[in-house]
Amino acid sequence: MLEQATDTAVAHPAVTRLLEAIESGTPVPGGVLADSVLLDATVPSWRFTTRGAGQVGDQLAQWFADPGHFEELERTALPDGEVVRFLLRWSEQGVAHAAHQTHHLEVDEAGRITSDRMFCGGRWDASLLERMGPWSA
Repeated sequence: MLEQATDTAVAHPAVTRLLEAIESGTPVPGGVLADSVLLDATVPSWRFTTRGAGQVGDQLAQWFADPGHFEELERTALPDGEVVRFLLRWSEQGVAHAAHQTHHLEVDEAGRITSDRMFCGGRWDASLLERMGPWSA
């Protein structure tokens, strides 16, 4: 996992475990998400919320079902958690994909993620990446 921290404060272990699950394309491990975790997701042309470790974990598993790698990763510590920004690349059925996302993650005193306010620019397949130009190559 590529890590480029913008703040030298200690990273939250739950956030590290979440990022490992995203990159490996595996479900979020137990104990990472609080039972009442809230996902507030802004995705292209839509916004929705879901609550609960099971539902949020299922949504994240759908979004990050394939192993990939972080081409960019910034983690900024906050008093109540972290802001994570990344560019993730992966292959889906042999086709290259990428996504650019920001997650504002709140972590409770027990070290579990209680909130994920997520902003996503969309899933871009190889044809869109080609149209975007040299940065996406």
